[in-house]
Amino acid sequence: MKEAQEKKLTTKQYLIVASMIFALFFGAGNLIFPLHLGQLAGKNWGPAAIGFSITGVVLPLLSLLAVAITRSNGVYQIGLPVGKVFALLFMTLIQLTMGPLFAAPRNATVAYTVGVAPLLPKQFQGGGLIVFTAIFFAIVFVIAYNESDILSSLGKILNPIFLVLLFLVFVIAFARPLGNLGTVPVSKAYAQETIVKGFLEGYNTMDALAGLAFGVTVVTAIKELIGNNESETAKITAKSGLIAVIAIGVIYTLLIMVGAMSLGHFGITSDGGVLLSHIVRYYAGIFGQALLAVLVFLACLTTAVGVLAAFALDFSAHYTKFSYKGWLTIACIGSFATANLGLDKIIHWSLPVLMFLYPLAIVLIILSLFSPFFKKDRVIYQITMALTLIPATFDLITNLPAPIAGTPFYNAVSRIRLQYLPFANVGLAWVVPTILGLVIGVLVHIWRRKSNRI
Repeated sequence: MKEAQEKKLTTKQYLIVASMIFALFFGAGNLIFPLHLGQLAGKNWGPAAIGFSITGVVLPLLSLLAVAITRSNGVYQIGLPVGKVFALLFMTLIQLTMGPLFAAPRNATVAYTVGVAPLLPKQFQGGGLIVFTAIFFAIVFVIAYNESDILSSLGKILNPIFLVLLFLVFVIAFARPLGNLGTVPVSKAYAQETIVKGFLEGYNTMDALAGLAFGVTVVTAIKELIGNNESETAKITAKSGLIAVIAIGVIYTLLIMVGAMSLGHFGITSDGGVLLSHIVRYYAGIFGQALLAVLVFLACLTTAVGVLAAFALDFSAHYTKFSYKGWLTIACIGSFATANLGLDKIIHWSLPVLMFLYPLAIVLIILSLFSPFFKKDRVIYQITMALTLIPATFDLITNLPAPIAGTPFYNAVSRIRLQYLPFANVGLAWVVPTILGLVIGVLVHIWRRKSNRI
């Protein structure tokens, strides 16, 4: 047993683990955000890319490390030091966000926007979305219902082909640029605080949440290779995760640059999916767009199966009134309904939820990473989280779209938030209260330890 625990990974095994982490975080649905960010940031693409990389690249790696260090089996266990009620609610919100409310329907609408919509006359695009998403989630249901691993195997072939196509787009885009990176215009929103704007845009990838929810898959795979060695597992997660996130960071940065350059030929599009379709068609014609459509469809399908299966598994374990297959049915119907709101509405309604969940996730990740130093003392978790929940709730309310936006209640909450919470004007209202909560929690922890109360 000891020999198994001390087993070291070969370079090939490191790369296998790194590719697994890459596949976990890099989904076709995430392509749309760096491209759109590039268009909005224009010549300020550099600072925007730095901010985006913090939440879209660094935080996901830290979330994996948090899972490894705390030996958690999922997001419920990560939140358990705060309390059972919080852990259950946090798990529920994350799985709803990653499942039928946002991530799964977003994958369906991205596949439609990139692959099918450009081929349809404008008057048929609304009806086309209904038909497409019905077929999409019917396929998802059949595969997840039968718990088939066909898409997992297919993913091993799809990912490399998809990346080769993306690489070719990059080569052509930089060989024949659509615009000059130094002169493309900057949108009004990105003229100032560009790093912070990029940081907040990175919330849309949902990868830090995915790391907490699905990171146990990676940790389990590593343990199968080396045995049950916790410290070595954390080291391997860090090393192979670093390889994966560097690759993802490079791809995101190149996408942001391509998005910025596109302003030389295209106007600002409604979303990155439309832009990606325009760019591929411009460089590779109808054949390139058709190939992209097939690859994005299959890649988005793979992701949707994964997140909805995970949703059904977690919900059937904690809400036992329905079985796995019952929850899967509900999730697929819910995803179909949400998807038909359209990509723009999904993104607009996901923003307030992500503005609420991300501060909580960031706090849990940081506390989990440092938990060995304070033995997971619940008081630190509870005080820090309590003071984070307040500004996170304000951020949730003040980012709600119409019909809530503009109401007297909305305006009153906005005034209080801007008046009393530092950095609220840039979307970081949670930072100071969180630091204050952490300091108070640590002081209480030290006092309790000296008083022999822990």
